[in-house]
Amino acid sequence: MHHTAIVFLELGGIILGLGVLGALALRAGISPIPLYLLAGLAFGDGGILPLATSEDFVSIVAEIGVVLLLLTLGLEYNASELVSSLRGNAKAGLVDMVLNAAPGAIAALLLGWGPVAAVAMAGVTYMTSSGITAKVLSDLGWLGNRETPVVLSLLVFEDLAMAVYLPVLTAFLAGVSLLSGALSVAIALATVTVVLVIALRFGRFIEAFVSSPNAEVMLLKVLGLALLVAGIAQQLQVSAAVGAFLVGIALSGELAHEARALLSPLRDLFAAVFFVFFGLQTDPTKLWSVAGLALLLAVISMATKLATGAYAARSAGIGKPGQARAGIALIPRGEFNIVIAGLAVAAGAHPDLGPLAAAYVLILAAFGPLAARAAQPLVERFTRST
Repeated sequence: MHHTAIVFLELGGIILGLGVLGALALRAGISPIPLYLLAGLAFGDGGILPLATSEDFVSIVAEIGVVLLLLTLGLEYNASELVSSLRGNAKAGLVDMVLNAAPGAIAALLLGWGPVAAVAMAGVTYMTSSGITAKVLSDLGWLGNRETPVVLSLLVFEDLAMAVYLPVLTAFLAGVSLLSGALSVAIALATVTVVLVIALRFGRFIEAFVSSPNAEVMLLKVLGLALLVAGIAQQLQVSAAVGAFLVGIALSGELAHEARALLSPLRDLFAAVFFVFFGLQTDPTKLWSVAGLALLLAVISMATKLATGAYAARSAGIGKPGQARAGIALIPRGEFNIVIAGLAVAAGAHPDLGPLAAAYVLILAAFGPLAARAAQPLVERFTRST
């Protein structure tokens, strides 16, 4: 059969299958991410029907999916909001980092995986899924609650922490010297600082360049700028994902709203392929060997995120129901955790790291929204009784 025909058949099957899985997830009231991961596991190495012909193309699409995920996340904020949020919630953000990075790092060290895998696993257990959490807040009508700004500020803190963490992780994975690693971090911090300054002082010029009354032109400008900056960031060892996030931050107001609406369908498509691609890289036969550890790590992570949300909300003067909701909203893991694990797997970190991260995300991406729905009537009953 002709090569192009095989690629079309494989891609068509992947995308159609994702549509079916997404519909099932909507009906079940859960995030589709676990189902996308399972699809990748089914068609990857060790799966029921491995894909080979289209894998290189799917890899590029997956990389673009990461860029779009972070670009649209950046569009949720502007530079001034970001700076004020960091000032007001820095202490809670540090508590979040310590409590939730520790389980992954400790687990890797206890298993004898070494310091490099420990750094990667710290990121896997630290990050909350912004996409899943935002959907939970919207679906359950929590967006107007007093604790929601606290939750969002913690998500912003985590995103900015990634701007420092990703170049550190990249340096560790590449096995460079301490001096080279420190230089990578310095370049990353300088790049982030420069982009934030540009966004704060010259954002209006960027918006004037990108803005257009024609939706097609605006889409091309925003996407082209994001990919260009992502490529430059990758060259500077800052991470393409962080570069795209900073582009989103530079755009604000009505322009950001319009760009987000235009990019959302593309983001959903490419991001879904990214989750499939991660599953393709994971041997499903290895999941059973790490299932118990993944479940234990997930339970510990639930507890640490609940403690984080309670602490942050209590510090903002919010009552116990709001503290509970804040903690529950922070439980889901998803896109960034898989990004981190994907970097580690691609660099040849411990062979069990990919399966462990996949099983861990599967558990928390599915359980997080379900826990929020189950807890909603309990929290409402507690609120009425008090």
